[in-house]
Amino acid sequence: MMATLKLILVAFILLSIGLLGMAVKIWSKKDGEFAGTCASNSPYLNPEGDSCAICGAEPNEQCQSTIES
Repeated sequence: MMATLKLILVAFILLSIGLLGMAVKIWSKKDGEFAGTCASNSPYLNPEGDSCAICGAEPNEQCQSTIES
């Protein structure tokens, strides 16, 4: 029972550190934006090479989205 509780606590701490790291990364970026966030930039997510449905960027272009998160 105690080993299970320790395992859950360690998992919770590691997840918390990961979420905190992502929050710091977003906070440190100007306006919270990340360059190249279109799924069309990834050949694994877009094997057909379609343009981005949100901003229209081609797979070889940088994301042109101006949507605020």
